[in-house]
This record gives sequence, C-alpha cells and structure tokens, in this order.
Amino acid sequence: MMKTTTRKIIGLLTGLMLTVSVHAQTIPSTGNSPKAFVPAGWKIIQQSAGDLNKDGLADVAMIIENTDKRNIHKNPDLGADTLNLNPRWLIILFQQPGGSYQLSVVNKKLIPSENDAESPCLEDPLGEGADTLIMKGVLSISFHYFMSCGSYESSSSTYVFRYQHQHFELIGMDTESYSRASGEMEQNSINFSTGKRSYTHGGNMFEESKNKPVTEWHTLKDHAIRVLDNFSADDLQDLREQ
Repeated sequence: MMKTTTRKIIGLLTGLMLTVSVHAQTIPSTGNSPKAFVPAGWKIIQQSAGDLNKDGLADVAMIIENTDKRNIHKNPDLGADTLNLNPRWLIILFQQPGGSYQLSVVNKKLIPSENDAESPCLEDPLGEGADTLIMKGVLSISFHYFMSCGSYESSSSTYVFRYQHQHFELIGMDTESYSRASGEMEQNSINFSTGKRSYTHGGNMFEESKNKPVTEWHTLKDHAIRVLDNFSADDLQDLREQ
C-alpha cells in the first residue's frame, strides 16, 4: 500500500541549495483592471473569472509569477537544464458594481515555483495548460507532480475554497497517486464541511486482475477552519493519515 505523501514525492531528490531573490512588492487595494494588481517585473500565468461572492459580478482569480532573471539557475544535475525558482502568488479580486476591482486575497505560500531546487527532475506542478481556477462559484486549485527521473510515482492534488463567513474557507481536498512501475493507485478525498475522509486503495491502472479498489471512511479529528489568506499545502500533510 502506498503511503507516500505529495511532499515526500517532491523531496525524493536532493539537488542544489539555491537562494531566491524577492524584492518587496506592493499590490494596490483597488484597480480598474486585473493587470493593475500585477507588480512591475511580474506576469500573469493563469487567470479565471466567475462570481465567487454571490453578488452577480465576475470576480477574478489569477496566478502571477516574478520574472527576475536572478532566480533562474543552471542545473548541472539530472532534470531541466535551468531551474526557474521565481515565486508565484495567487491573487483574488472582487469586481465592483462600476467595473473596478477590489483586492480580496494575496496568498504567497500556496503556489509552487516552476522548478524545485531540491528536486530538479520535478516538472512544473501547474502543468502546461491553465487549469480552471473558478468553477461553479468556488475556487479550485490543482497541482500535478511528475518526476522525469528519480521516482516512478506521480500524484495530483486539488484544493477547493468557498467564500463564506467573509473568508475563503477550505471545503475540500482530493489527492491521488499512482506508480508508473506497478500501476498501484490510491486516493484521498476530504470534505471539510462534513468532517469526513475517504481513502481508496488496492486499485491498479495496468492490470485488471489486480484492480480491486477498497474505500475506507474516516471521521476527521481535526476540525480547524483553514482560510486561503495564509494557506499552504504543507499544512494538510497529517490529515491524509487521520
């Protein structure tokens, strides 16, 4: 049975210990367009629109990335030739009745950089295509972990936030992983609103005779409310084992 968490997958390789250069950046509280909230030297890499606070207006969720060349390093080891360690931030904007935007959240901890200095074989967790951030009135953020060398295990994680009680509260988390060598699969799904977790194991994506998934249900012991403002995926590692 696989018990490898996403963080363990990322940490399978030990590479270069590189520093990241980040200058103080100021994001305005209001602006006439989403671009007004992008600091100089940064760029938008994902953007999605939809009503998040149920006022009938199209809000905006976007991921921005610094473009500082000092955060791009040559990689002498396996993996990509260069490592882009520029930070990425998640920004949520509420559209106002006149068409302008109000800053709601800036999260600087959740979105990983394109590359990882400790795991140079890890491909960009955001992938090549832009995943939908706003869907059916909630914020959904997905990461995909695939190692081009050093590990046969791949995984994905999705975090779902709903705007309620004046905050974006985490209401759901889904993770799945599989071995590219054996085909063995496992899945975790947590509903924070109900306090329930389902754990599915025993599946196999390669051999039908071994594909015998079993789902177990657990009640979460941790009832803490987690909000997007300072949320990090590392905060949830222990929940997969409850």
